[in-house]
Amino acid sequence: MNRRRFVKNTSSSLALLGCFPASLAALERIKDPEGLERRSLGKTGEKLSILGFGGIVVMDATPEEASKRVGEAIEGGVNYFDVAPSYGNAEDRLGPALEPYRKNVFLACKTTERDKAAAARELESSLNKMRTDHFDLYQLHAMTKLEDVDKVFSAGGAMETFLEARKSGKVRFLGFSAHSVEAALALMDRFDFDTILFPVNFAAWHAGNFGPQVLAKAQQKKMGILALKAMAKGPWAKDATKSFSKCWYEPLSTSADAMNGLRFTLSHPITAAIPPGDETLFKMALGLAKQFTPLAFEEAEAIKRWALQGNPIFKYPMEKTG
Repeated sequence: MNRRRFVKNTSSSLALLGCFPASLAALERIKDPEGLERRSLGKTGEKLSILGFGGIVVMDATPEEASKRVGEAIEGGVNYFDVAPSYGNAEDRLGPALEPYRKNVFLACKTTERDKAAAARELESSLNKMRTDHFDLYQLHAMTKLEDVDKVFSAGGAMETFLEARKSGKVRFLGFSAHSVEAALALMDRFDFDTILFPVNFAAWHAGNFGPQVLAKAQQKKMGILALKAMAKGPWAKDATKSFSKCWYEPLSTSADAMNGLRFTLSHPITAAIPPGDETLFKMALGLAKQFTPLAFEEAEAIKRWALQGNPIFKYPMEKTG
């Protein structure tokens, strides 16, 4: 990144931090006193529930359990569902469970494949398993290294499949998920994606300098912003009993802490947050999200002090390994 671009991104990030709690004025918000608030998704014209359903919630569930969990989410006001082939058997479980509701929900899928042919095969497989003729959103999944970015945009890269799929109607909108600031900024420089799915977490934001740069740029581009890791506390301690097998990090597992995590994330211009894939945590998040109110300044400052005492799961710049 050249110095001029770095200074511009840094200035935007500081401006965003300086006005926190951030303004939600750019979002169209539809309140539901008994269900979930819905928010506009960038320039797509879509409005999503502020809580999304991640496919990991039904991974390894029985078909009956999957149908029950999906039905409860729909009844609770969720209209945004996200899945990926890398989530074990989640597609096999979510496809049949979601089929009765498909026309009324926004369905997102992802691929970790970086070349055209493999991405095309995975797209067809996902459409088949999810029992649908199209995805509302298709995303490059877990983009982390700059080499990933170069590969998907190279000749014969996955972006060729994405563009062809949009043209043919197999997908409506194009997006990406990223696990590094570096990859996210590079992707937004290379293409006008409709959405970004990115960790927006209280500890990573304040103690890891991870997120402000990305949100500032996504806002400038008027993208739909979707959030991961709102309920992440930090890395599991080495001697910890990992009581939530679907979480590679330690989650915020009490209702008070989880509410603070969700409120921090949703007090930014985020359309929706996807909570952890553990079914008990998702159920708790669904109840909490119905009570959401934006943070007041004093509350935001208290969360910042809390965040600075912890160890974030993500940091910027990205730590080099090997």
